[in-house]
Order: sequence, then structure tokens, then C-alpha cells
Amino acid sequence: MVNDLFDRIQKNKGPLGKWASQAEGYYVFPKLEGPLSNRMMFHGKEVINWSINDYLGLSNHPEVRKADAEAALEYGAAYPMGARMMSGHTTKHEQLQGELASFVNKEAAYLLNFGYQGMVSIIDALVTKNDVIVYDVDSHACIIDGVRLHMGKRFTYKHNDIESLEKNLERATKMAETTGGGILVITEGVFGMRGQQGKLKEIVALKQKYNFRLLVDDAHGFGTLGATGAGAGEEQGCQDGIDVYFSTFAKSMASIGAFVAADQDIIDYLKYNLRSQMFAKSLPMIFTIGALKRLELLRENPSMKAKLWENVNLLQNGLKERGFDIGDTNTCVTPVYLEGSIPEAMVLVNDLRENYNIFLSIVVYPVIPKGIILLRMIPTAMHTKEDIEETLRAYEAIREKLVSGEYKKIAEATTTDVSNA
Repeated sequence: MVNDLFDRIQKNKGPLGKWASQAEGYYVFPKLEGPLSNRMMFHGKEVINWSINDYLGLSNHPEVRKADAEAALEYGAAYPMGARMMSGHTTKHEQLQGELASFVNKEAAYLLNFGYQGMVSIIDALVTKNDVIVYDVDSHACIIDGVRLHMGKRFTYKHNDIESLEKNLERATKMAETTGGGILVITEGVFGMRGQQGKLKEIVALKQKYNFRLLVDDAHGFGTLGATGAGAGEEQGCQDGIDVYFSTFAKSMASIGAFVAADQDIIDYLKYNLRSQMFAKSLPMIFTIGALKRLELLRENPSMKAKLWENVNLLQNGLKERGFDIGDTNTCVTPVYLEGSIPEAMVLVNDLRENYNIFLSIVVYPVIPKGIILLRMIPTAMHTKEDIEETLRAYEAIREKLVSGEYKKIAEATTTDVSNA
């Protein structure tokens, strides 16, 4: 008997989907309104917003808005039409690629329409079935999905654990010697949930012992780390050891799109083999010209990054001084770890939003282990000292309610499936 394909979907909504009736529109798929800023409107009230990745505050910078508007007026939303290889290539795309490559100290770069699809396609293009992939177990979903396409062997190593990486490199070396392939190591410059930098310097050092190439997803490091903002490789002094550098425009650049940078021959290969770009419409001129302006501001205004880090240090030091567990973050990403169930987390976040006017992201199982609530905050250059002080006071209040069991009682009375959370 052949089952109806939809039977499974209708019976099992997934670990997050099962909460949709209680969560959708508020905890997930919420609607923030008004200009992107440190304070926005949510359900008719102003909230301090800690949930957008606009690290440098470029989204509403007057020069950025002007560049976007002028590009839209001149080119519209469609230009250029077609894929880059066929009819969608322009000198502006080439200019942006050259400036990005120079900024991250690589020979060449190639523009990508989206970060997620770009990373999936980069992994697919770099390896064959004879090659072996070794990647950090906590890698972003775009990396995991890219690795899923790989027809050859792959190994995960424990998160940021160099000893575990080396053991898996030994396994990968034996495998590659058998298949006649090579080895690709993949990690992140900054892990976006927990905020740790990837141990890039230590990984690069292993090249002296093992023959592999290194691909780094630096979505959260680009613009926030390093003396010039060129990312985690610059911060750790090992950018030259990163063979393929990737970042998105969706964080510090406050836009859409992404890029990959490497030696010229590797970029030449990728641009003829990245399926997600070869068969997709070119990045529209609005975003291309807008990215040029954003990159210019990022390069020429170090005060934006300085203000960002002033806020990061004020928030993170304030949390630690009050006894909150923020893990071992050494980046702008600011996690706060609390103990509790998914229903308790929902009640806690509702309290923060409705009674303290604090809007932030909640992360629960299956992203992190059961019984842990991760409240993830993204400080930006737009936040003020008053925003941070108000948020710290709110944290002190909600911790007392969580520890006393107040949230658990409310959760048991108002939610279902608490026993399985």
C-alpha cells in the first residue's frame, strides 16, 4: 500500500510547528512596524528592538536611503533582467565584486543573490563524490543543507573543538587517500546563536599537518570584527589562511545579497559552476548600487563600529555583573541562557514584550537542548544607553519570576503539551 504523502505532514507538524496555533503571529512570524531602528512598534506599542541584525545602523542611514532611492528611480526593480551569464551582467556588479575582494584581502569575489542559497551552492560546487567534508556540528542551516547535497563522505567535529577536528581530519585523510579526493573544512567566523568566534587561527595552523582547504561563513563577522571590519579572519590575523571567504549583505550591510571571495582561479571556477547563480536572475541594480554605498560607509566610517562595540560591551558587562549567563560569546551576538520549558519561555517573552516593552528573539529546542531557554539579543550602533539600562532592569525582573515558578504556573494554565516540551 502506498501512503498518502501528506499523512505524515498532517500528523506531525515538527518540533516547532506543533506550537503554531499558540505561537504564530506573536512568538514566530511577529510583525514589527515602523522604520528599522532601536525602537519599533509591536502590537500597537513601542518596544526596544533587540532582534534585527542591522549591526551598524545602515538600514536608515540617509546616504543609504538616498542611494537606494536614486537607483530605484533610474533602474526600477527589474534591471538587469536575466542571469549574469546570459544578460544580467553590468559594470556595477564588477565594481562591487572588486571592492569586496579588496576589502577582505582576497584576489577576487563573486556576487550572490542570497546568502543561504549561495552557501548551499558553493559547497555543492567545491566538492565531488571523491572529496571529504569536515564541518563544525553547530554550523548554520545553510551549511548543513549544502553538505546534504554532497554525494561523498562527511564528518562533523565537536563545536569549536580542535582536538575533535584533528581526529576527524585523520579519518578524512585516510578516506581521501582511498578515493583520490581532497578535504574541505567548513566553519563559521561567528556562530550566530551562541556568539563565539570560530577558532579560525587554530584551524589554519592545522594546514601545516593536514592537506585541506578552508571555507568560512562569516555572516556575523563581516563589518563587526577586525581592525577595518573585514571580519573574523582579520580579527584573528589569519585571513590569508581562509581559502574561501563568504559573507552575506543581510547583517552589517542591511540589505539582500552575499558574496564569496578567494583566489582568482577559484572564483573563475565558481562563477561557472554555482548552480544557484547560473540559473537565477541577476542581483537587481537597486541592491548592487545600494551595496556599493553601504560598503563605502563601512570602510570610511569606523565610528559606526566603535559605537556598536561600545553598546555591546555595556550590555554584556551589565548582564554579567548581574549574574546572568551569557556563555562565552566574544562577538556582538549576546545570548542569555536560562532554564525552562518551551511554554515557560513563551510566557517569559510575552511578559517582556507586554509589560517591559522589550522585543527579542527566543531560541528553544530543537536549536538548543531541551530545558534551556536562550534569549538572543543583537546590539547595534543605533541602541542607546537608556535602551540598555531599561533592558537590564527588565532582565532582573523576569529572572525572579522564572526562578520562583511564576512563569511555570502561568504556562501550565494557558498552554498545552507542556509535559512534552
